[in-house]
Amino acid sequence: MLTIEIIRILFLFTFSAVLAVVWTPVLTNFLYRNKLWKKKARNKAIDGKAATVFYNLHKGKETHIPRLGGILIWLTALAVVFLFALLTKILPGNVWLEKLNFLSRSQTWLPLGFLAAAALLGLSDDLLQVFDKGKYIGGGMKFSRRLLFMVLIGAIGGWWFYYKLGWTTIFVPFLGDVNIGWFYIPLFIITNLSCWAGGVIDGIDGLAGGAFSFIFAAFSVIAFSQMQFDLAAFCAVLAGTILAFLWFNIPPARFYMGESGIMGLTATLTAVAFLTDAVLILPIIAGLLVIEAGSVILQLSAKKVLGRKILLSAPIHHHLEAKGWSQPKIAMRFWILGMIMAILGVIIKLSG
Repeated sequence: MLTIEIIRILFLFTFSAVLAVVWTPVLTNFLYRNKLWKKKARNKAIDGKAATVFYNLHKGKETHIPRLGGILIWLTALAVVFLFALLTKILPGNVWLEKLNFLSRSQTWLPLGFLAAAALLGLSDDLLQVFDKGKYIGGGMKFSRRLLFMVLIGAIGGWWFYYKLGWTTIFVPFLGDVNIGWFYIPLFIITNLSCWAGGVIDGIDGLAGGAFSFIFAAFSVIAFSQMQFDLAAFCAVLAGTILAFLWFNIPPARFYMGESGIMGLTATLTAVAFLTDAVLILPIIAGLLVIEAGSVILQLSAKKVLGRKILLSAPIHHHLEAKGWSQPKIAMRFWILGMIMAILGVIIKLSG
Protein backbone atom coordinates (compact mmCIF):
# COMPACT_ATOMS: atom_id res chain seq x y z
CA MET A 1 0.00 0.00 0.00
CA LEU A 2 2.76 2.46 0.93
CA THR A 3 4.54 1.75 -2.35
CA ILE A 4 1.38 2.60 -4.29
CA GLU A 5 0.98 5.83 -2.33
CA ILE A 6 4.60 6.79 -3.06
CA ILE A 7 4.06 6.16 -6.78
CA ARG A 8 0.83 8.15 -6.68
CA ILE A 9 2.45 11.15 -4.98
CA LEU A 10 5.49 11.13 -7.27
CA PHE A 11 3.25 10.86 -10.34
CA LEU A 12 1.12 13.82 -9.23
CA PHE A 13 4.27 15.83 -8.50
CA THR A 14 5.63 15.10 -11.98
CA PHE A 15 2.30 15.57 -13.75
CA SER A 16 1.71 18.98 -12.16
CA ALA A 17 5.25 20.14 -12.97
CA VAL A 18 4.97 19.07 -16.62
CA LEU A 19 1.49 20.56 -16.99
CA ALA A 20 2.71 23.89 -15.59
CA VAL A 21 5.69 23.95 -17.97
CA VAL A 22 3.47 23.12 -20.96
CA TRP A 23 1.05 26.00 -20.47
CA THR A 24 3.61 28.58 -19.32
CA PRO A 25 4.07 29.98 -22.88
CA VAL A 26 0.36 30.78 -22.97
CA LEU A 27 0.63 32.66 -19.67
CA THR A 28 3.82 34.53 -20.54
CA ASN A 29 2.47 35.57 -23.95
CA PHE A 30 -0.61 36.98 -22.24
CA LEU A 31 1.44 38.82 -19.60
CA TYR A 32 3.86 40.36 -22.10
CA ARG A 33 1.22 41.18 -24.68
CA ASN A 34 -0.73 43.15 -22.10
CA LYS A 35 2.41 44.62 -20.46
CA LEU A 36 1.38 43.42 -17.01
CA TRP A 37 4.39 44.76 -15.17
CA LYS A 38 4.97 47.67 -12.82
CA LYS A 39 5.42 50.86 -14.78
CA LYS A 40 7.97 52.29 -12.37
CA ALA A 41 10.46 50.79 -9.96
CA ARG A 42 9.83 51.05 -6.21
CA ASN A 43 11.78 53.97 -4.74
CA LYS A 44 10.44 53.96 -1.18
CA ALA A 45 10.87 51.56 1.72
CA ILE A 46 8.03 50.10 3.77
CA ASP A 47 8.33 52.98 6.24
CA GLY A 48 7.81 55.51 3.46
CA LYS A 49 11.42 56.71 3.35
CA ALA A 50 13.60 56.68 0.24
CA ALA A 51 14.92 53.25 -0.76
CA THR A 52 17.90 54.59 -2.68
CA VAL A 53 20.03 51.44 -2.57
CA PHE A 54 17.19 49.19 -3.73
CA TYR A 55 16.19 51.61 -6.48
CA ASN A 56 19.73 51.84 -7.86
CA LEU A 57 20.01 48.04 -7.90
CA HIS A 58 16.72 47.43 -9.69
CA LYS A 59 15.80 50.52 -11.70
CA GLY A 60 14.78 49.67 -15.24
CA LYS A 61 14.69 45.93 -14.62
CA GLU A 62 11.46 45.18 -12.78
CA THR A 63 9.53 47.60 -15.02
CA HIS A 64 9.79 45.23 -17.99
CA ILE A 65 9.23 41.87 -16.31
CA PRO A 66 5.60 40.87 -15.66
CA ARG A 67 4.19 40.19 -12.24
CA LEU A 68 1.40 37.59 -11.82
CA GLY A 69 3.74 34.63 -12.33
CA GLY A 70 2.20 33.14 -9.20
CA ILE A 71 -0.86 32.36 -11.30
CA LEU A 72 1.14 29.50 -12.83
CA ILE A 73 1.52 27.91 -9.40
CA TRP A 74 -1.90 28.14 -7.85
CA LEU A 75 -4.00 27.84 -11.00
CA THR A 76 -2.12 24.71 -12.10
CA ALA A 77 -2.47 23.20 -8.61
CA LEU A 78 -6.20 23.88 -8.56
CA ALA A 79 -6.57 22.49 -12.08
CA VAL A 80 -4.82 19.24 -11.13
CA VAL A 81 -6.94 18.84 -8.01
CA PHE A 82 -10.25 19.29 -9.78
CA LEU A 83 -9.20 17.47 -12.96
CA PHE A 84 -8.84 14.13 -11.21
CA ALA A 85 -11.83 14.79 -8.95
CA LEU A 86 -13.93 15.42 -12.07
CA LEU A 87 -12.58 12.42 -13.94
CA THR A 88 -13.59 10.10 -11.11
CA LYS A 89 -17.14 11.43 -11.48
CA ILE A 90 -17.16 11.06 -15.25
CA LEU A 91 -15.49 7.62 -15.23
CA PRO A 92 -16.64 5.94 -12.00
CA GLY A 93 -15.10 2.64 -11.06
CA ASN A 94 -11.70 3.35 -12.56
CA VAL A 95 -9.29 2.32 -9.81
CA TRP A 96 -6.35 4.41 -11.02
CA LEU A 97 -8.38 7.59 -11.43
CA GLU A 98 -9.87 7.12 -7.99
CA LYS A 99 -6.37 6.71 -6.58
CA LEU A 100 -5.21 9.94 -8.25
CA ASN A 101 -8.14 11.87 -6.82
CA PHE A 102 -6.81 13.57 -3.67
CA LEU A 103 -9.66 15.98 -3.04
CA SER A 104 -10.86 15.11 0.46
CA ARG A 105 -12.87 16.97 3.05
CA SER A 106 -10.61 16.06 5.96
CA GLN A 107 -7.24 16.82 4.37
CA THR A 108 -7.35 19.12 1.36
CA TRP A 109 -10.48 21.26 1.45
CA LEU A 110 -9.10 23.76 3.96
CA PRO A 111 -5.68 24.34 2.34
CA LEU A 112 -7.39 24.57 -1.05
CA GLY A 113 -9.72 27.23 0.30
CA PHE A 114 -6.79 29.13 1.77
CA LEU A 115 -4.88 28.88 -1.50
CA ALA A 116 -7.76 30.20 -3.62
CA ALA A 117 -8.85 32.98 -1.25
CA ALA A 118 -5.39 34.38 -0.54
CA ALA A 119 -4.22 34.02 -4.15
CA LEU A 120 -7.22 36.00 -5.42
CA LEU A 121 -6.54 38.66 -2.80
CA GLY A 122 -2.93 38.85 -3.96
CA LEU A 123 -4.06 38.93 -7.59
CA SER A 124 -6.13 42.05 -6.92
CA ASP A 125 -3.10 43.70 -5.31
CA ASP A 126 -0.86 42.74 -8.25
CA LEU A 127 -3.32 44.24 -10.72
CA LEU A 128 -3.50 47.46 -8.73
CA GLN A 129 0.29 47.66 -8.80
CA VAL A 130 0.46 46.92 -12.52
CA PHE A 131 -2.00 49.69 -13.30
CA ASP A 132 -0.47 51.98 -10.66
CA LYS A 133 -3.68 52.25 -8.70
CA GLY A 134 -4.17 52.44 -4.96
CA LYS A 135 -2.48 54.39 -2.20
CA TYR A 136 0.26 51.95 -1.23
CA ILE A 137 3.92 52.63 -2.07
CA GLY A 138 4.33 52.01 -5.81
CA GLY A 139 0.62 51.33 -6.24
CA GLY A 140 -1.42 48.45 -4.91
CA MET A 141 -3.80 47.71 -2.10
CA LYS A 142 -3.21 49.59 1.15
CA PHE A 143 -1.14 47.57 3.59
CA SER A 144 -3.78 47.94 6.29
CA ARG A 145 -6.40 46.47 3.98
CA ARG A 146 -4.24 43.48 3.01
CA LEU A 147 -3.43 42.98 6.68
CA LEU A 148 -7.13 42.99 7.55
CA PHE A 149 -7.91 40.37 4.91
CA MET A 150 -5.06 38.12 6.03
CA VAL A 151 -6.23 38.43 9.64
CA LEU A 152 -9.74 37.48 8.49
CA ILE A 153 -8.45 34.44 6.57
CA GLY A 154 -6.46 33.37 9.63
CA ALA A 155 -9.46 33.89 11.92
CA ILE A 156 -11.66 31.73 9.70
CA GLY A 157 -9.02 29.00 9.67
CA GLY A 158 -8.54 29.15 13.45
CA TRP A 159 -12.31 29.09 14.02
CA TRP A 160 -12.66 26.08 11.72
CA PHE A 161 -9.99 24.10 13.56
CA TYR A 162 -11.17 25.07 17.06
CA TYR A 163 -14.96 24.96 16.73
CA LYS A 164 -15.63 22.67 13.77
CA LEU A 165 -12.79 20.17 14.22
CA GLY A 166 -12.36 20.54 17.97
CA TRP A 167 -8.59 20.98 17.88
CA THR A 168 -7.18 22.50 21.07
CA THR A 169 -3.62 21.14 21.28
CA ILE A 170 -0.33 21.75 19.50
CA PHE A 171 2.64 19.45 19.23
CA VAL A 172 5.76 20.49 21.16
CA PRO A 173 8.87 18.63 19.96
CA PHE A 174 10.05 15.96 22.41
CA LEU A 175 7.29 16.90 24.90
CA GLY A 176 4.11 15.92 23.09
CA ASP A 177 0.75 17.65 22.79
CA VAL A 178 0.03 20.75 24.86
CA ASN A 179 -3.53 22.01 25.32
CA ILE A 180 -3.86 25.73 24.47
CA GLY A 181 -7.67 25.95 24.38
CA TRP A 182 -9.16 29.04 22.72
CA PHE A 183 -5.69 30.45 22.09
CA TYR A 184 -5.71 28.14 19.06
CA ILE A 185 -7.52 30.86 17.08
CA PRO A 186 -5.09 33.77 17.73
CA LEU A 187 -2.18 31.37 17.20
CA PHE A 188 -3.58 30.54 13.77
CA ILE A 189 -3.88 34.24 12.94
CA ILE A 190 -0.35 35.00 14.17
CA THR A 191 1.09 32.08 12.19
CA ASN A 192 -0.69 33.19 9.03
CA LEU A 193 0.61 36.75 9.38
CA SER A 194 4.12 35.52 10.16
CA CYS A 195 4.21 33.33 7.05
CA TRP A 196 2.95 36.24 4.96
CA ALA A 197 5.67 38.49 6.41
CA GLY A 198 8.21 35.96 5.16
CA GLY A 199 6.89 36.63 1.67
CA VAL A 200 9.46 39.43 1.35
CA ILE A 201 11.73 36.63 0.12
CA ASP A 202 10.24 37.23 -3.34
CA GLY A 203 12.84 39.86 -4.22
CA ILE A 204 15.39 38.40 -6.63
CA ASP A 205 15.19 35.93 -9.49
CA GLY A 206 14.72 32.34 -8.38
CA LEU A 207 14.93 32.88 -4.63
CA ALA A 208 11.28 32.42 -3.60
CA GLY A 209 10.68 29.49 -5.98
CA GLY A 210 13.55 27.46 -4.56
CA ALA A 211 12.61 28.26 -0.97
CA PHE A 212 8.93 27.30 -1.27
CA SER A 213 9.63 24.12 -3.24
CA PHE A 214 11.76 22.76 -0.37
CA ILE A 215 9.20 23.85 2.23
CA PHE A 216 6.24 22.11 0.60
CA ALA A 217 8.33 19.03 -0.22
CA ALA A 218 9.20 18.79 3.49
CA PHE A 219 5.55 18.99 4.50
CA SER A 220 4.69 16.34 1.92
CA VAL A 221 7.09 14.00 3.73
CA ILE A 222 5.60 14.89 7.12
CA ALA A 223 2.02 14.38 5.90
CA PHE A 224 3.02 11.04 4.36
CA SER A 225 4.54 9.90 7.66
CA GLN A 226 1.19 10.67 9.32
CA MET A 227 -0.72 8.64 6.72
CA GLN A 228 -2.33 11.85 5.42
CA PHE A 229 -1.76 10.73 1.87
CA ASP A 230 -4.13 13.21 0.22
CA LEU A 231 -2.44 16.12 1.99
CA ALA A 232 0.97 14.72 1.05
CA ALA A 233 -0.18 14.59 -2.58
CA PHE A 234 -1.46 18.18 -2.38
CA CYS A 235 1.90 19.42 -1.03
CA ALA A 236 3.72 17.45 -3.72
CA VAL A 237 1.56 19.03 -6.42
CA LEU A 238 2.39 22.49 -5.08
CA ALA A 239 6.09 21.60 -4.97
CA GLY A 240 5.87 20.44 -8.59
CA THR A 241 4.16 23.60 -9.83
CA ILE A 242 6.64 25.75 -7.88
CA LEU A 243 9.56 23.96 -9.54
CA ALA A 244 7.95 24.62 -12.93
CA PHE A 245 7.65 28.28 -11.97
CA LEU A 246 11.31 28.24 -10.91
CA TRP A 247 12.33 26.91 -14.33
CA PHE A 248 11.15 30.21 -15.82
CA ASN A 249 12.07 32.40 -12.83
CA ILE A 250 15.79 31.66 -12.55
CA PRO A 251 18.00 34.54 -13.78
CA PRO A 252 17.03 36.16 -16.03
CA ALA A 253 13.44 35.81 -14.81
CA ARG A 254 10.64 35.63 -17.34
CA PHE A 255 8.14 36.75 -14.70
CA TYR A 256 7.87 37.41 -10.96
CA MET A 257 5.76 35.50 -8.46
CA GLY A 258 3.97 38.60 -7.16
CA GLU A 259 1.52 38.85 -4.30
CA SER A 260 -0.79 36.40 -6.07
CA GLY A 261 1.74 33.65 -5.50
CA ILE A 262 3.17 34.83 -2.19
CA MET A 263 -0.14 35.35 -0.41
CA GLY A 264 -1.58 32.12 -1.77
CA LEU A 265 1.43 30.02 -0.79
CA THR A 266 1.97 31.52 2.66
CA ALA A 267 -1.70 31.17 3.63
CA THR A 268 -1.69 27.57 2.38
CA LEU A 269 1.50 26.92 4.32
CA THR A 270 -0.28 27.99 7.51
CA ALA A 271 -3.13 25.55 6.92
CA VAL A 272 -0.74 22.70 6.08
CA ALA A 273 1.37 23.38 9.20
CA PHE A 274 -1.70 23.09 11.42
CA LEU A 275 -3.10 20.05 9.61
CA THR A 276 0.21 18.24 10.18
CA ASP A 277 0.45 19.56 13.76
CA ALA A 278 3.86 21.01 12.94
CA VAL A 279 3.32 24.67 13.85
CA LEU A 280 6.32 24.86 16.18
CA ILE A 281 8.48 23.13 13.56
CA LEU A 282 7.39 25.62 10.89
CA PRO A 283 10.03 28.26 11.81
CA ILE A 284 12.72 25.65 11.13
CA ILE A 285 11.30 24.20 7.91
CA ALA A 286 10.53 27.70 6.65
CA GLY A 287 13.70 29.13 8.18
CA LEU A 288 14.46 31.25 5.12
CA LEU A 289 11.15 33.08 5.55
CA VAL A 290 12.03 33.74 9.20
CA ILE A 291 15.46 35.11 8.26
CA GLU A 292 14.00 37.34 5.57
CA ALA A 293 11.19 38.73 7.72
CA GLY A 294 13.54 39.09 10.69
CA SER A 295 15.99 41.17 8.67
CA VAL A 296 13.22 43.62 7.76
CA ILE A 297 12.08 43.88 11.38
CA LEU A 298 15.69 44.40 12.47
CA GLN A 299 16.20 47.14 9.89
CA LEU A 300 13.02 48.99 10.84
CA SER A 301 13.83 48.68 14.55
CA ALA A 302 17.34 50.04 14.02
CA LYS A 303 15.97 53.01 12.10
CA LYS A 304 13.48 53.69 14.87
CA VAL A 305 15.76 53.17 17.87
CA LEU A 306 19.23 54.00 16.56
CA GLY A 307 18.22 56.43 13.86
CA ARG A 308 20.23 54.58 11.22
CA LYS A 309 20.23 51.45 9.09
CA ILE A 310 22.26 48.37 9.98
CA LEU A 311 21.76 46.76 6.55
CA LEU A 312 22.47 48.48 3.27
CA SER A 313 19.02 47.38 2.12
CA ALA A 314 16.37 45.09 3.55
CA PRO A 315 15.46 42.25 3.39
CA ILE A 316 18.85 40.64 3.74
CA HIS A 317 19.11 39.35 0.16
CA HIS A 318 19.12 42.96 -1.04
CA HIS A 319 21.87 43.75 1.50
CA LEU A 320 24.00 40.96 0.03
CA GLU A 321 23.16 42.22 -3.45
CA ALA A 322 24.34 45.70 -2.47
CA LYS A 323 27.55 44.15 -1.07
CA GLY A 324 28.32 42.85 -4.55
CA TRP A 325 26.91 39.32 -4.50
CA SER A 326 25.33 38.29 -7.80
CA GLN A 327 21.68 37.27 -7.80
CA PRO A 328 22.41 33.64 -8.81
CA LYS A 329 24.96 33.36 -6.00
CA ILE A 330 22.47 34.65 -3.42
CA ALA A 331 19.63 32.47 -4.69
CA MET A 332 21.61 29.23 -4.86
CA ARG A 333 23.26 29.67 -1.47
CA PHE A 334 19.88 30.43 0.06
CA TRP A 335 18.49 27.29 -1.63
CA ILE A 336 21.18 25.20 0.03
CA LEU A 337 20.44 26.77 3.40
CA GLY A 338 16.69 26.32 2.89
CA MET A 339 17.09 22.66 1.95
CA ILE A 340 19.17 21.96 5.05
CA MET A 341 16.66 23.70 7.32
CA ALA A 342 13.73 21.88 5.72
CA ILE A 343 15.42 18.51 6.22
CA LEU A 344 16.30 19.41 9.81
CA GLY A 345 12.69 20.34 10.51
CA VAL A 346 11.46 17.03 9.11
CA ILE A 347 13.97 15.13 11.27
CA ILE A 348 12.85 16.97 14.42
CA LYS A 349 9.17 16.41 13.65
CA LEU A 350 9.58 12.70 12.92
CA SER A 351 11.87 12.20 15.93
CA GLY A 352 9.65 14.12 18.32
